[in-house]
Amino acid sequence: MAWTERQRAMLREMGLPVWGQAAPPPAGTVPVPDGALGRQPDAAVVPVAGQVAGQAAAAEHVAAAAAGPVSAEVPVTPATHIAALDWPALREAVAECRACGLCETRRHTVFGVGHERAHWMVVGEAPGEQEDLQGEPFVGAAGQLLDSMLRALGLTRASDGEQGPERRVYIANTLKCRPPRNRNPELEEMARCEPFLIRQIALVQPRLLLAMGRFAVQALLRSGEPVGRLRGKVHRYQGVPLVVTYHPAYLLRNLPDKARAWDDLCLAASVVERG
Repeated sequence: MAWTERQRAMLREMGLPVWGQAAPPPAGTVPVPDGALGRQPDAAVVPVAGQVAGQAAAAEHVAAAAAGPVSAEVPVTPATHIAALDWPALREAVAECRACGLCETRRHTVFGVGHERAHWMVVGEAPGEQEDLQGEPFVGAAGQLLDSMLRALGLTRASDGEQGPERRVYIANTLKCRPPRNRNPELEEMARCEPFLIRQIALVQPRLLLAMGRFAVQALLRSGEPVGRLRGKVHRYQGVPLVVTYHPAYLLRNLPDKARAWDDLCLAASVVERG
């Protein structure tokens, strides 16, 4: 098969062999990050006011159903209020959030990073140790791999520079606080945090959502299906195309699946290019 130069660049960035070149280093040479989760158009898509309100109401209902009665000592910002916040107010609301027990163990909340009107939006799972320390999603070895994947597509998480929003990415996590010892997120925690993610998506108005990892998939698609069964096709979240792929921390420990993740990136890029 004849690779285009773009495809060759993507393969090199992701550590996959290009025909006629040496294979990448063996698995034992790839570092696993501390705290890695390892779990398992020109008009942008603009949610209408009723749609945003419906999302907020749904999130509020899910949160109440999952968490049950809320103690009077735990302040919870109503989802309908969060749905009306602008970027500065939303960031402040996340920083001050005490809606679940994760606020007791976090060092920093992990709000998000990137261009606020990027065409691509990456949604991850929950912060790990390095994210908790730095207050930014996808740092450490998993973040380096994600940046390589984005760079292979000509994309960047940088919020400023010469590139326009079509070459920018906004990155956010399903949870804004790290679960202790990187355990799996609990249903209550995901429900409490969901209105923040819903509002971030509404503000960015991305042309494509890239869901990385099964907890991102659960939050966006309401599906318990494994990532492997959902990838390879285009889903929809509130009318926005959504592609499912593996979490970079998982890929660091399962190198053969890098090839499948590369296929997912190609699919995502083709969706954006078609508009």
